[in-house]
Amino acid sequence: MTIVTVFRSRLRPGVEDEYGLVANEMSRLVRLIDGFIDERFYVAGDGERVTVVRFRDLESHRTWAKYPEHLAAQRRGREEFYSWYDISVSQEIYRHDFDDLES
Repeated sequence: MTIVTVFRSRLRPGVEDEYGLVANEMSRLVRLIDGFIDERFYVAGDGERVTVVRFRDLESHRTWAKYPEHLAAQRRGREEFYSWYDISVSQEIYRHDFDDLES
């Protein structure tokens, strides 16, 4: 059962550089978690940021949720980086892939 986390956020003004360093480190560390599948980042035209992270199972997701460096980054996020955020964690109930290898 794949677990999908969708993290939406907005940054406070002037924190982009420091936030980028922390975000890059979290991206490096999450890849060390057994059960990590992938992550994607998007920034909307209005500045909202969206991160989508997938894990093989709930245990993998919980391992990342309790990872000490991740907990410290979350604390910094609330104290320094985010003006707003929303997080949802869901179980993937359907998945279909298409890849046009000819293009």
